Amino acid sequence: MEGFSTKKSELKKSCINCGAELTYAPGTTALTCDYCGYKETIDTSKNGFEELELKPYLKKMGSLSNSEEITILHCKNCGANQHIKDNYKSLACIYCGSPLIIEDAYHEEWILPGAVLPFQIDQKKAFQIFKTWVESLWFAPDDLKKAAIDPEQTRGLYVPYWTFDAQLYAHYTGKRGKYYYITKTIGSGKNRKTVKERRTRWYATSGNISGFIDDTLIKASSQKQGVIPKKISRWNLKLLKPFNNSFLSGFVTEKYTIPLQKGHIESNKVAKTIAKNWARRDIGGDTQKVTSIDITLTNETFKHILLPVYISTYSFKGKRYSFFVNGENGFIAGQRPYSIWKICLTVLTIIGVITTIYWYTR
Repeated sequence: MEGFSTKKSELKKSCINCGAELTYAPGTTALTCDYCGYKETIDTSKNGFEELELKPYLKKMGSLSNSEEITILHCKNCGANQHIKDNYKSLACIYCGSPLIIEDAYHEEWILPGAVLPFQIDQKKAFQIFKTWVESLWFAPDDLKKAAIDPEQTRGLYVPYWTFDAQLYAHYTGKRGKYYYITKTIGSGKNRKTVKERRTRWYATSGNISGFIDDTLIKASSQKQGVIPKKISRWNLKLLKPFNNSFLSGFVTEKYTIPLQKGHIESNKVAKTIAKNWARRDIGGDTQKVTSIDITLTNETFKHILLPVYISTYSFKGKRYSFFVNGENGFIAGQRPYSIWKICLTVLTIIGVITTIYWYTR
């Protein structure tokens, strides 16, 4: 990423043997020193995650036991907020590469993360996934492989999300549809044939449904550019670990820009969709219609969690393209250039084949 320094908004921890930086080794529960080989185990003995009661946090940011004041820099270009732990004079935004000036830093309280999904693949593996992706692209320019790509610019980022839990109760009204078939004759003369046509008989119904909604995932940050694609935004939340600062060592951490209240509103929309799906299953039959549904959510809790993504850009013929690799499962998505000549040649070839088949079958 142009202008991106390896000295970023990263949490750093020094080696007790030689003083060098310790970094989290993806896929493990240890910090390692690249200079002397020292390893430090990350304490993961904490039993489970702390689910925070939602209502008090909606009224106020949260109690001091679960929140703290941090120093952040706001990117005026794309809107990302980055947590600054080190005293560097200048930085670059991990999303768009725009300069961030340390003098612009300000203090803000944030809700502490309740859990983190540690990186499961390292930087080298993420870059290899990118290279394989480039080689597999259809209609890509032949010289794309020679693009100005720097493996060191592929950086790990912990992205903030909200998760919401709730007990759901709903009353619905709707219709249950049963299929039946009638026989019809269509056409005339030699083209006359008998067909079966499906019809639906509807029955009014109503009922109550209830259940537990676990870990509704809502993105907690937004940017004007460099937005993480939905294609890679799936993680195995069973791999979440109780939050420990050590997992962040060597990686950039983004602060949420979507407040808890707005995240809660989005989670309610998801809850309504889930309730409608449960209602359709409860209605049964061959097809269903939900005409009304009244939802009540109780025992609502939430967590602020951090999820891993590798993010970078590469240069090709004067333009820059972003790409993203899921730091847990290796899924990749990104922007790419197209070869107009290859597309035109393929279209002309297809037209030629169709034309040839047409003349031979006349």
